[in-house]
Amino acid sequence: MPPRRPASLAARAAMATGLVLAGFLGLVGLTLSRANHEAALKSLHDRLQNYVIAYLAGTEVSRYGKVFLPDAPDPSFSRPGSGLYAVALGDDGFRWESSSAVGRDFSFLRPLPPGQSEFAGPIDTRMGRLYYYAYGVALDNPPRKPTELTYMVAQTEDQFEGERAVYRRSLVLMLSVLGVTLIVLQLLLLRWSLTPLRKVASDMSRVERGESDHLDSQYPLELTALTGRINSFIDTEREQRTRYRNTLADLAHSLKTPLAVIRSRLEAAGDEPGLRADVLEQVRRMDELVAYQLARAATSGRQTFATAVPVAGHAEDLVQSLEKVYAAKNVLCEFDIDEGAAFYGEQGDLLELMGNLLENAFKWARHRVLLVVRMQSQPGRQRPGLWLSVEDDGPGIPEDKIEKVLQRGVRGDERVQGHGIGLSIVQDIVKAYSGELVVDRSPEFDGARFSVRLPPS
Repeated sequence: MPPRRPASLAARAAMATGLVLAGFLGLVGLTLSRANHEAALKSLHDRLQNYVIAYLAGTEVSRYGKVFLPDAPDPSFSRPGSGLYAVALGDDGFRWESSSAVGRDFSFLRPLPPGQSEFAGPIDTRMGRLYYYAYGVALDNPPRKPTELTYMVAQTEDQFEGERAVYRRSLVLMLSVLGVTLIVLQLLLLRWSLTPLRKVASDMSRVERGESDHLDSQYPLELTALTGRINSFIDTEREQRTRYRNTLADLAHSLKTPLAVIRSRLEAAGDEPGLRADVLEQVRRMDELVAYQLARAATSGRQTFATAVPVAGHAEDLVQSLEKVYAAKNVLCEFDIDEGAAFYGEQGDLLELMGNLLENAFKWARHRVLLVVRMQSQPGRQRPGLWLSVEDDGPGIPEDKIEKVLQRGVRGDERVQGHGIGLSIVQDIVKAYSGELVVDRSPEFDGARFSVRLPPS
């Protein structure tokens, strides 16, 4: 079974936004519902309290201590089973009930001391769950003692919850509409925000089809570094292919002459004594040409995602090997390398570059060679450049021959005497890394100095 394809960026963002939005709106809904519940309870308390005050204000006590309660402040008290009840308890077993409370069980009600109030609910009763407000009072009746009464007004939970249910439905509807609206807006914003990425994908397709050389559209700042790296990668890949094609063409062209010489010599000479030497010389040249062209083809060139290759360690290894090869000359090689100096490219390219320059210096030096490596940073560039020079105390290169030494396109069979195939490889590596090779006289030893500058990237 093939692995499941990961969700798109838009889908991930939409799902994440939906979850966050659902959690946020749910929290808002709970908060508003809780606040409404508290406000509704406070409103119920105030309403029941006002009913009690209305009954209390209209209550009269006769000179004989008989209590007369006023008419109902709300028609619901006169309607049986309305869910709104009023009860009054007094001394000597006095009990009064509103018409709506007749036949109802209010055994839970207890007389309260004067001045004390009580709001409770919902409580379970035989009539269902109730909220009630009770208040104790002492009414003056001179010359008799004050008449103590406890007023209670109760309301069923159904009425209270009915009002709350209307609010909850309205709240859910409002938050649902708001959530859907925000999700639609978020999807539209996501589509607009991801347009540059779709533009990058479209431009990549145009490059693949050969309709464009680079990603050449205008992109947001956040994508500029990415598209720049992609363009560099495209250039590197094309340069690599071009190098392979040119290498094969140069190799085929370079081998034509040695092969023609061998064929003509074998056809023209029978047992000529010099034939063996001539053939061996041509074979040697062919071997050098093949090695040179393969080295050119293997050059990786500047890479967008290259790792840093430390220079110091590889330089020491190369010098140790060359000191053994040229032990008879007793050459002393000195280092002046920046701490942490690194080459951003293939390790093989660094070894070819330094190895050929150092070998050339050892070959022509009398006794001293100097290797200098400097890092060159540049604002706005992520990777620093590299400046590398190799100096020797040999005879140097005359100024009138330097231009010929650096001539572009020099093949292995057109090299300057004393600067063999290695210098051609060096030039190819430097070119592949968009660098520059300079040959001049060493200010330290008065010999030759080969300087390579690789720009920051």
